[in-house]
Amino acid sequence: MERIYFDNAATTSLDPEVLKAMMPYYTEHFGNPSSIYSYGREARMAIEAARKTVANLLHVKPGEITFTSCGTESSNLAINAAIRDLGCTHIITSTIEHHATLHTVQFLHSMGLCEVSYVNLTHDGHIDVVHLEDLLKSSHQKTLVTLMHANNEVGNLSDIVYIGELCERYDAIFHSDTVQTLAHFLLDLQEVKVHFMSGSAHKFHGPKGSGILFARQGLPIKPILHGGSQERNMRAGTENVAGIVGFAKAFELNMQSHHEDVVYIRSLKNYVIEKLTAAIPDIIFHGDIGERSLYTVLNVGFPVNDRSEMLSINLDIAGICVSGGSACNSGAQGGSHVIKGIYPHESKVPIRFSFSKHNTFEEIDKVVLKISELL
Repeated sequence: MERIYFDNAATTSLDPEVLKAMMPYYTEHFGNPSSIYSYGREARMAIEAARKTVANLLHVKPGEITFTSCGTESSNLAINAAIRDLGCTHIITSTIEHHATLHTVQFLHSMGLCEVSYVNLTHDGHIDVVHLEDLLKSSHQKTLVTLMHANNEVGNLSDIVYIGELCERYDAIFHSDTVQTLAHFLLDLQEVKVHFMSGSAHKFHGPKGSGILFARQGLPIKPILHGGSQERNMRAGTENVAGIVGFAKAFELNMQSHHEDVVYIRSLKNYVIEKLTAAIPDIIFHGDIGERSLYTVLNVGFPVNDRSEMLSINLDIAGICVSGGSACNSGAQGGSHVIKGIYPHESKVPIRFSFSKHNTFEEIDKVVLKISELL
């Protein structure tokens, strides 16, 4: 059976060129980077070359990049460091952040280590920056602002340049989860006044298990993993050399084809909007589907009935992969916290479609036809 994959916000396929770059570090260059003989030096050189590549693409210093296992680890490290090492006792976030952020913030609050404020959302799910400034202005504590660049379920983009300027104005620490936007947008961290930024390779055709944390130079932060001096004393444990090489290669390849990919993937998203609107009555689109949205993500609300409630399962049976929300939340009860956060009184069945450069218009036609048949 032919399978169609429209869940690229959960993970993407590994680019063959990335796999090719990684393979030597599973075979002939298998040394431990902490070893001083030639095998170890080869691995160490590969890690530092990858760090330099990533730093150059983000316009930062290599020493500001720490390789981690994923975006979740990176966000945990940043948020914990802000409380423990930078003196923050107040966190401002939103109710629609990824659970890597929300659960970390809630845990720290439950331990009595910080107060938490939630910034208001606009009617279509954007951060209310006026309310954000009010919260910053009225805070008399050292504050961490942790807000994602693009929401992973509805695709809304936050203006992290402006948010960074607000944080600088009120002497707040700013962390942004850029897991959905790293390598999908041109991010120049000389222009974005962010202290911490999280990223993960498997969202842009790189390997799973490889992430980064950007931490602005000069921040006196300590590791959360102890037992070794790897990653310049920031992350103990033998490095995932092949994954790190794969991260850098995937990032580099995405930036080389960035403009063409954006144009093509955005045209796929617009085509789905057009076809579904024509084919299915009474649907809505969650979040902002205009210019202030992630071009890879589209969240559709279908009318509630016996057929639509089984839609994602029946699409899976038909070989079509879509999502009802975040992949990290699969199996969780209670529905999407993002949809509930933006539309607390809405009764729709949310389905997330997320696209990559490997998708086609023909696949969209087949998916819309199947949805029409199922509903």
